Amino acid sequence: MTEVAALFTPTEAAGIALPNRIVMAPMTRRMAPDGIVGQNVADYYVRRASAAVGLIVTEGIWIDHPSASNARDVPHIYGEAALAAWARVVDQVHATGAKIAAQLWHVGSLASDSTSDSRPERILSPSGFYREGVTVGEPMTQAEIDAVIDAYASGVVNAKAAGFDAVEFHGAHGYLIDQFLWARTNLRRDAYGGDLRARTRFAAEIIAECRRRVGPDFPLILRISQFKYEAYDYKHAESPAELTGLVEPLVDAGVSIFHCSQRRFWEPEFADSDRNLAGWVKAIGGKPTITVGSVGLSTDSISTNYLEAGTPAAPSPLTQLLRMLDRGDFDLVAVGRALLQDWEWARKIRDNRIDELRAYTAEAVATYY
Repeated sequence: MTEVAALFTPTEAAGIALPNRIVMAPMTRRMAPDGIVGQNVADYYVRRASAAVGLIVTEGIWIDHPSASNARDVPHIYGEAALAAWARVVDQVHATGAKIAAQLWHVGSLASDSTSDSRPERILSPSGFYREGVTVGEPMTQAEIDAVIDAYASGVVNAKAAGFDAVEFHGAHGYLIDQFLWARTNLRRDAYGGDLRARTRFAAEIIAECRRRVGPDFPLILRISQFKYEAYDYKHAESPAELTGLVEPLVDAGVSIFHCSQRRFWEPEFADSDRNLAGWVKAIGGKPTITVGSVGLSTDSISTNYLEAGTPAAPSPLTQLLRMLDRGDFDLVAVGRALLQDWEWARKIRDNRIDELRAYTAEAVATYY
């Protein structure tokens, strides 16, 4: 109990007063027919919020742009019915004492994976690539870039109106924002391409426009990663100096919190230091960070869900996590698969019910409880 107390004390991050430091990581669940969430979605989030999760980050939510989505059962952040439904979810989460952030999403060229009638007519990407060397269309025009930025900003305004405490932008794992950051998919020769600092322009313009529309105080979270599902070992930045070129323009644009995704949170991001990605981003940018990546489990998600599908990920001690938190490497801790498998995970950790923790198996993805 004493060892984990730091995870469960009230805290504040970017103006969000939280009951503790535990965050539910965003995980796509595809339980919103025609993009509108129901009571089952509210129950799913409330169950975890009532069991000692301080901040819920929703699954990715489509912004209002015809190229954003490739699935009809992923929720929307536009339309009267969708926004009213989200307002009901927000109210129920707030009743538990927890906070909730909406994650806004545009999949970019990954929409080309869809074989359904929801596949966009025009696939958007920085330079026309799905991944390195695989072409799916033409590079985005300036008019298309402007329209996507506007759609993100409208989504933030809608989320704030629905009562969300913050908005997170999915800028990781090879989706559209990350495709602009990634040297292998952004080969543009205009102002949106070039070195890493230049490749942040698209993300920075999204953040700046959203900040302009909702004011200086509404929290804007950006989820970033070095790795991609198409390139597990890729790094945008190979050194802290290179990472500065990513972080500084985004801080200047108005990012409140960085959500730093790794396959394994405990791995050092660069040589000669045991800081992870969240630790380095906080040190460089001075903003609060969320760490995420196999927290509470022995094996990373790529291994359990893809490379070695069917292999359980056993519960894992939090000793190193707590040491890193104690020295201030990051401010919040996001938990994904462990909470997917066991909605009581945080409460069990808090109450020292370690023997009740369950191993994660990929079958949990098919459940919704």
